[in-house]
Amino acid sequence: MRPEDAEAVERLTALAYDTDRSDDWRRRWCDRVRHLLTTDPGGCWVADDAGYGPTGEAGPVIGVAISLRRDLLWILSAYAVHPRHQGQGIGTALLDAAVGYGAGCLRGMLTARPDPQALRRYRRAGFTLYPTMRLTGVVDRSALPAVDSVRAGTTADADLVDSVDRRVRGATHRPDQAFVQEHSTLLVCDLLTGSGYAYVADWGVTQLAATNRAVAQRLLWEALARTAPGSPTDVRNLTSDQEWAVDVGLAAGLRVEQDAYLALRHMRPPAPYVPSTAFG
Repeated sequence: MRPEDAEAVERLTALAYDTDRSDDWRRRWCDRVRHLLTTDPGGCWVADDAGYGPTGEAGPVIGVAISLRRDLLWILSAYAVHPRHQGQGIGTALLDAAVGYGAGCLRGMLTARPDPQALRRYRRAGFTLYPTMRLTGVVDRSALPAVDSVRAGTTADADLVDSVDRRVRGATHRPDQAFVQEHSTLLVCDLLTGSGYAYVADWGVTQLAATNRAVAQRLLWEALARTAPGSPTDVRNLTSDQEWAVDVGLAAGLRVEQDAYLALRHMRPPAPYVPSTAFG
């Protein structure tokens, strides 16, 4: 993949995922692609229609696989093939290239849409598929409790976030922290009994990790309180191990719905943990 492929990759994934992205969302998506091209160029691959055009120049992007390595954890950030080109081996070749970038990694993680062909490939690659739930709806502001010991985070909290990540999922997000903080608010909780962090955007919680459930629930309550009042809120990628989050969501008036899958290799679902779709 090259930086100039970012817009084409965004359009392809929107088509393949049947997603209508806003202009702001499209810009952020392209920014994320360029960020990962900077941190993990060897994990970013595209397939194009090489026979397209009268002189045989590379044609439009018809497939993509974007992956990253964080310590000894390999993560698949995006994966799609144009609907008209599926079933031709393109997806297998792209996934093989992305998985190859993770050679030497002890563990693997990805969030997966309920696409039968993709799920088959993940399973063949050695991933265990864990069904996930989604908390969605409008937060009942009257149900929000007073939460103490949770504050807005800064770049000075990078070591705290790293420490929690290593303990909960065995790898940090250090190369991605600055990028994520540009697009969401960091919350941190640091007590004698445990610590944790969460990233929250207007539409919901994008990521959360803590060393125990009590701290995780504090963070989730505060994150829900900081979402836009009256607007739909989402907390996604929750496996059955995250009952602490389901309990908070139900108490806050959100619905529980079936979501997709968390696919893991050589690891159990981290907990307490809400994985990032983009960064694991």
